[in-house]
Amino acid sequence: MESIELKSVIMACHLEELTTEEQHLVELAIEATNRSYAPYSRFCVGAAVRLANGVEVVGCNQENVAYPSGLCAERTALFSAGAQYPDTPVEILAIAAKGTDGELQYEPIAPCGSCRQVIIEAETRAKHPIRILLYGKKCIYVIDGIEKLMPLTFSEF
Repeated sequence: MESIELKSVIMACHLEELTTEEQHLVELAIEATNRSYAPYSRFCVGAAVRLANGVEVVGCNQENVAYPSGLCAERTALFSAGAQYPDTPVEILAIAAKGTDGELQYEPIAPCGSCRQVIIEAETRAKHPIRILLYGKKCIYVIDGIEKLMPLTFSEF
């Protein structure tokens, strides 16, 4: 048997270290947390994407008592962007969350497995990696491409 080591490099920075465009996208994601419909978990997530044409699209989590009928913020943003601009690649995805106390999370949060697969397919379809910004009060994780979060991707379809 052989051991294989998988390694990802993720940068951690502060808001002021991002470009103006990236800072704006993070602020949109933070603002989108206020639009979440999360009466059951009380965990409000916002996402914002910037497309190659400069258009910005936001999303937020939408819960439903008939679980799993709800949808994550990342998918609402990506699906909305795909519906409106099907041939335009996503360049940047920013994600922020407020915990059950209503405060922004101290540590950055990462997308769930389902959202990671949606990001993989968006990258594969566009043949273009997505820069992912995970906001936390402590720092922002900057990830260049979803393979850093999900190294053994299912991208052959």
